[in-house]
Amino acid sequence: MPVTDSPRHSVSCPDCGCELVVDAATGAILSHRAAKSAPAGGKSLDSLFADLDAQKASAEQRFEREKAAFADRDRLLEERFKEAMKRAEEEPDAPVRKPFEFD
Repeated sequence: MPVTDSPRHSVSCPDCGCELVVDAATGAILSHRAAKSAPAGGKSLDSLFADLDAQKASAEQRFEREKAAFADRDRLLEERFKEAMKRAEEEPDAPVRKPFEFD
């Protein structure tokens, strides 16, 4: 590629942070310089594993909490059922109301 006297522009990539030198007349990339930054994502492998362990612990806590709530739900439904059975035995001759009768 022949070198011309056209102006050059230095542009920084917003995505990866590398520096590009672009020929103003043709738009061709004349040079590329990699960014001097931290590893991909900005985190080390150890910190990624620590984050993964924290997420795993959080998921385990949510699971245990939901499991306890589900067991408590079964107990509450059983109590409501027994209460409804007791009311049904106390008032055996009460007519059953249909949904359209509630208006």
